[in-house]
Amino acid sequence: PLCSNNNPYASFGATLARDEEQNLWSTPHDVTHTEADDDRVLYNMIVVRNQLDKDSEEWQKLNYDIYTLRQTRKEVRSRWKHILEDLGFQKEADSLLSVTKLSIISDSQNMGKARDILLKLSEETDIFPTSWELSERYLFVVDRLIALDAADEFFKMASAVYPKRAGGERADDSHKTPQ
Repeated sequence: PLCSNNNPYASFGATLARDEEQNLWSTPHDVTHTEADDDRVLYNMIVVRNQLDKDSEEWQKLNYDIYTLRQTRKEVRSRWKHILEDLGFQKEADSLLSVTKLSIISDSQNMGKARDILLKLSEETDIFPTSWELSERYLFVVDRLIALDAADEFFKMASAVYPKRAGGERADDSHKTPQ
């Protein structure tokens, strides 16, 4: 027959669209996302947006919020990658930042230290935006840095490159007037 339901390419467009919607991190077909709380928040936003009419104001607002969240995630990842590259991990930066569902903590004794360093990074640097909730993804990254004996150097570099400013002003907000 001229028309066959056995065409293996018939669902190709649908597969790409589904992959895009399952992308919870930053770029299309990113398989490194985990099913952490921040991923579930984004996923829920995508589900709600997809149930709305595309011409509605609610759809546009949710679409903007999803885009903003993804851009923020890209920015944070870029900051981490920049510091890793400055520390000499040019070739390894992407793999150090890659966290999947199969990722494990290298040493359970490092968990407490990794949490402490991540919390310290959040409180004493601007590597994360002020509204950022700590992501489990970066706990795995800090664990890897501890295993490489580079966590303290990473913190020092993050403190130098993204210092915390008084009054919540970020170091890269130099165009703003001081309060």
